[in-house]
Amino acid sequence: MMTRKLVAAAATLALLAACSKSPDSADSAAGTAADTDEHAEHTPATPAIARTRAPAGATVFIDSPKEGDLVANPVRVVFGVTGVTVTPVDQPVENGGHHHLLIDTSLASAGVAIPTDAKHLHFGKGETETTVELSPGAHTLQLVLGDQRHVPFDPVVASQKVNIVVR
Repeated sequence: MMTRKLVAAAATLALLAACSKSPDSADSAAGTAADTDEHAEHTPATPAIARTRAPAGATVFIDSPKEGDLVANPVRVVFGVTGVTVTPVDQPVENGGHHHLLIDTSLASAGVAIPTDAKHLHFGKGETETTVELSPGAHTLQLVLGDQRHVPFDPVVASQKVNIVVR
């Protein structure tokens, strides 16, 4: 009887530990982007929240590298926008937002904050370019504009994916 209670207690503790453990934070893929946003503590399990209306005519694009480019590390990524003001998260303005660079992934859900990990880089200080270290081979890059809460606009303002190859 006592053994059964000890086993049940151990199993409960193991379950609680597993549920409360935060995922290992992967090293950032970007040298200059690693510490760009101390406000970016998010989890993919965040419930859907109200989204900010996208500025009319807003677009984002990757100015460099271009589709199909063969590049070497460090890869310099230059962001571009039209119809929107790029601002730090702590200085929100109407028709303003900040960049998120998605590497080898797609936006999982528009109704939640964009996670912070090696595939989702945040630029909450209003940065408009970065350098990233990528493994040799094929990669995709995509920009998504987010509001001060790191939530994509409604409708989503995202660039086309850019396919590159790192030598």
